[in-house]
Amino acid sequence: MKTEHALIVLVCCFILNSCKEEKRDKTTQESETVINYTSDWKSLKRHETPEWFLDAKFGIYCHWGPYSVPEYENEWYAHWMYVNKDNPEAKDGKATKFYEHHVKTYGTLDTFGYKDFIPMFTAEKFDAAEWAELFKNAGAKFAGPVSEHADGFAMWDSDLTTWDAKDMGPKRDIMGELAEEIRKRDMKFIATFHRHWLLGWYPTWDETTDASNPEYAGLYGPKMKKGDFQYPPNPHDIDAGIEKYYPLADEKFNKEWLARLKEIVDKYDPDLVWFDNKMDVIGESYRKDFLSYYYNHAEKNKQEVVSTYKFYDFAKGSAVLDLERSRMSEKQDFPWLTDDSIDWKSWSHISNPNYKSANRLIDFLVDVVSKNGAVLLNITPKANGEIPEPVKERLLEMGEWLKINGEAIYGTRPFKIYGEGKAQVVEGHLSENQNPNNTSDDIRFTTKGDILYATVLDWPKNNKTVISNLKHGSEYYAKTIKTVELLGYDGNIEFDVKADGLHIYLPEKQVGKHAFVFKVLSE
Repeated sequence: MKTEHALIVLVCCFILNSCKEEKRDKTTQESETVINYTSDWKSLKRHETPEWFLDAKFGIYCHWGPYSVPEYENEWYAHWMYVNKDNPEAKDGKATKFYEHHVKTYGTLDTFGYKDFIPMFTAEKFDAAEWAELFKNAGAKFAGPVSEHADGFAMWDSDLTTWDAKDMGPKRDIMGELAEEIRKRDMKFIATFHRHWLLGWYPTWDETTDASNPEYAGLYGPKMKKGDFQYPPNPHDIDAGIEKYYPLADEKFNKEWLARLKEIVDKYDPDLVWFDNKMDVIGESYRKDFLSYYYNHAEKNKQEVVSTYKFYDFAKGSAVLDLERSRMSEKQDFPWLTDDSIDWKSWSHISNPNYKSANRLIDFLVDVVSKNGAVLLNITPKANGEIPEPVKERLLEMGEWLKINGEAIYGTRPFKIYGEGKAQVVEGHLSENQNPNNTSDDIRFTTKGDILYATVLDWPKNNKTVISNLKHGSEYYAKTIKTVELLGYDGNIEFDVKADGLHIYLPEKQVGKHAFVFKVLSE
């Protein structure tokens, strides 16, 4: 009986171990499985937003190209300089001020076109290491250049065109240099892409301009009919079938659009590929082909990547939604991004900028993060490669704030509610200039584990703040508060939990310059 019992035990142990080994092998195989994405929305929606993006919260990019040379009004100079009185976009039959400025300053469009700015775009003071160090010191976790704006000039070493920064202008691989220096500093590298706007960006139908010359088609794009360009664009749902007010790209343009993106992915392995809106001029199959190519490329490299889109240019859930110069009014249950410029007026360097204050930029970041978003801040280098001193000052001021208060930003997740206060956010494309500055009434929440961060967006005049949603018996916070700390302050912070809220008594002297973070710990 003892022998028989021992045999039974031995057999049971063998079966149990076999099951464990099979389960372990299966788990290991599943963890090592490479997802093969196909070019359909159902497959692409399987892609998950990586943790690094959810943790990063803040990135920097820059509009920098030949359009930086004229330093006039904004980065749309390349387009508006061609709008003379005979152009369908001329209002009341009058040429734009861009056109009048251009002719007066540089000459007529048949003798001096946009292409002639490229030799003037020499970037002689560009230092990729200096830029990357500034981005790092500003607190950015991801950064990169505009890869190609709507002007058709590529900022990388391209094998597909000679109208690029390696062959013309700077004669340097701008993307390659920045990718190397940014990654050296443990930041993610991003590429941003606007090429789809090239359709109709220039009046290739206008024989009085250089844009109509086939010799320059590699820059100015395909021949278009008069009036094909439409601004603003008419975004719509992929499946809605709404009539378009601008032309769809032909197969040649679609293929070239995709080929350039594949080249960027293959050469630079970007961690994030960002797109401007109006991408739905590109055939839907090509958009899906890009995402599947990018996601599969990342899987092979064991790289976690992000792509973004505006409006309805990708199917919801297949990439991260991006807003432009705007934000959400409420907390969202999905991660999102917003891009905005440091200059109220322009995305590129101009001679008369109107820079936002560091305080406004920090408040914007805090508000966006509290609603499950992240910020991609655009800066405006000069054509010679210098970053303007006021831009540097604002970035470094943000970095100093983040050194002290970054724990309430990086790696956080939203609270049950985004916050409280009087400021009402106006939503909508390009709506940021309608949103007021914040006050001490405006408080934003983030969490990290059991820690709750409450950020007050200005210093209260009476040295006391009341957080009503942390009152005794709050439906949002039922825990017993043990301590309250003010980040950047070594002393004790006194507080009371009352029926109308958490009363926090601040030091008599203001601590810091900008948004003030209270770290709330419970028992």
